[in-house]
Amino acid sequence: MNTSVSTKDKKDFIKWFLSNYQLKRRESVWILNYLINHDSLLKHVHFIAEARFCPRGIIISTHCSEDIPFRFYKNHIVTTDAEKSFHDIRLNRNEPIYIQLNFSNSNQCPDYVAVLEDNPFIPEGYYITKKDRSLAQSFLDVSLYHFQRDQLREKINQALDERNQEEFLKLSEKLTELEASFHQTKTRK
Repeated sequence: MNTSVSTKDKKDFIKWFLSNYQLKRRESVWILNYLINHDSLLKHVHFIAEARFCPRGIIISTHCSEDIPFRFYKNHIVTTDAEKSFHDIRLNRNEPIYIQLNFSNSNQCPDYVAVLEDNPFIPEGYYITKKDRSLAQSFLDVSLYHFQRDQLREKINQALDERNQEEFLKLSEKLTELEASFHQTKTRK
């Protein structure tokens, strides 16, 4: 994703977007048109994903999207009142404003991707999927199993070297339980 998008590219994108999509709220059109006509404001506009994490963010949706029509976030306050966000934009011209656009196949739209920037406010690990988490957990489980098994085998060998039958039997039982537990857990997944 981009780290810096020119004002001209943002303006061209917004014009393209407005001519190709119908927004769920007419106030969203007013806001985007206002931004097009004020380069000083547009230089503080950043198109991002997940505006809800930003200190000042707007979510705008089109009719082809299932998402909420409009949402404005400012310092943990959320409103659906587009007029309030419009006034905030006008009154705070030098503050960054982060805009998330929701429309059909947005992640496959080259025009949108060209102006999309990384969201610096997304919490660490936010994009980790359940599958990623599951794979990581499986890897940790297997690693822990191998470590514990190797430790027990080493102690069993030491007990054999020392001819300590009692310790050998106790550790062998632990190893059998560990292996059974690991294989039982693996077959459940």
